[in-house]
Amino acid sequence: MSSDKDQFGYVLKSTSGLITLEISEIGGKSAQTVFEEHKSDLRVGDHVSIAQGNRDFVVATIANITGLKSDDDKPKWRFLIECQPIGTLDDRDNFSRGGALLPVPLEPAYILDKNIIDHIFTENPAYDFAMGTLSRNQSVEVRLDGNKFFGKHIAVVGSTGSGKSCTVAKLLQSVVGISEEATNTRFCNPNNSHIIIFDLHSEYEAAFSLDDKGSFSLNVLSADKLKLPYWLMNSEELESLFIESNEANSHNQVSQFKRAVVMNKQRHNPEIKDTVTYDTPVYFSIREVCKFIENINREVIGRRDDEGLPKRADGELIRDPNLYFDEIFQFVPSSTAKERKATNGPFFGEFNRFVSRLETRLADRRLDFLLSPTKEDNSEYKSADFLQFLRHYLGYVDRSNVTVIDLSGVPFEVLSITVSLISRVVFDFCFHYTKLRNANNSENDVPVMIVCEEAHNYVPQNENVAYRPSRKSIERIAKEGRKYGLSLMVVSQRPSEVSETIFAQCSNFVALRLTNVNDQNYVKRLLPDNFSSVTESLPSLGDGECIVIGDAIILPSAVQMRKPNPEPQSKSVESFTEWKEDWRDVLFPEVLKRWRSEGSG
Repeated sequence: MSSDKDQFGYVLKSTSGLITLEISEIGGKSAQTVFEEHKSDLRVGDHVSIAQGNRDFVVATIANITGLKSDDDKPKWRFLIECQPIGTLDDRDNFSRGGALLPVPLEPAYILDKNIIDHIFTENPAYDFAMGTLSRNQSVEVRLDGNKFFGKHIAVVGSTGSGKSCTVAKLLQSVVGISEEATNTRFCNPNNSHIIIFDLHSEYEAAFSLDDKGSFSLNVLSADKLKLPYWLMNSEELESLFIESNEANSHNQVSQFKRAVVMNKQRHNPEIKDTVTYDTPVYFSIREVCKFIENINREVIGRRDDEGLPKRADGELIRDPNLYFDEIFQFVPSSTAKERKATNGPFFGEFNRFVSRLETRLADRRLDFLLSPTKEDNSEYKSADFLQFLRHYLGYVDRSNVTVIDLSGVPFEVLSITVSLISRVVFDFCFHYTKLRNANNSENDVPVMIVCEEAHNYVPQNENVAYRPSRKSIERIAKEGRKYGLSLMVVSQRPSEVSETIFAQCSNFVALRLTNVNDQNYVKRLLPDNFSSVTESLPSLGDGECIVIGDAIILPSAVQMRKPNPEPQSKSVESFTEWKEDWRDVLFPEVLKRWRSEGSG
């Protein structure tokens, strides 16, 4: 495993999770000479092997190195190395994570042979996904267990400019079949992968758009193509869009809105009238619901002996509340006179702001993709179109492995609802598909991954009510999705601002350079203590260099990612280079035209 010439010291002290080594005099060489000979292999983050007293060895990661100099007339250097055990290597060079017996003092310590490191990463056929190369030894390819990596939740964190988008793009390109031949020709071998990317900055379309030498079916849903019928929203999403929870009468708004929605769903879906609920994903008319609420807001009740019902201005009593969906009525004025006795309805005048909010939302053209989506023939989406909607977002319309949801043009006030709606529908599909397969004694054979780019924007740590729908949906996937073939890749440049519930469910971490101290400490806190030595290098990682920790990698390691080809559109503008050029005119009319057509959201 390691020859005697690779020995550099011995065990000085062993405690739970920490081994202290001392570099010793070996073969007549002083400790300083031994250290000088091996110092390129004894850096923080490097691996060493330590005898256990039998034929096995403990593999440990160097956490820190201390040099001590005596004050004698002939000063001597003494070197102490603290390292954290991560696994065991047997006499056949088979490595296993954890379970290491701590070595006792005076056991010899060795440099871990480079060939052994290569063998550790390639010995197990389950580790079949090539991710990159070791940063310290780029001749060693790092392989992951693809099932444990993509079948569970992944966290990808890194500051702006660290290569985070390129890392995500490369991981996804590899798994969907986009790769390169020696001639640098991009090609794709489509497979059964299903990936949905929430893209806040229009970066990822470029990463999956191949030239004429390759073919790849990419499903891009930008703001002008995005169609999300409002009737697919559940109760929480509807209320988040239309009801202000801090208003004094919000509970009355909720009760009457719920009543109107359920009645309208029953009206338009008579075949399932008896089973319709507030959350049933079937068509209803939001404009009819708006009329209903307006009528409730105007309602006056006739109080003559034979009345007790809402009374129109023409004296007719309204016996069927479904009429409120058809038109806005004029009601008789309230009166105490016996022959005209009438009193205001229970919600008379209480919903003025509610009605105004409903009308404002419906008139906002930026929300047409949500509140007024139409098909190519300008007809409304109805309940029967739900199947087509599912096929579209899962890439089954044109057999697309990747669906990019371009959220850059989605108004901020409905970003949370948009993310919530799509992720919840995908979760429900995976849940019911898994149950259907299980009923036939089969497993889910269509696993899906949702990539939450810039996750801190819609699943934040704080409890802000504006993000409640998306946070609830993504947290549900984090806690339950794996059982139903739905996994998450959570990507963020500010991990300390992302819901800890979500990160706590991640089995694998890919951490690129993090410059913010709060983010560094947050990531370290999420990881087991015995990985702290690996994460100490977070602020000094190079571009595309990342720390990979989790049950998908056999050994926590610093990995150098290869660049994706093509790359996502995430490069910074080269400001200084552009500023040195001659003055350039701007096509202001074209910019303004696009601005007005897209909306300012």
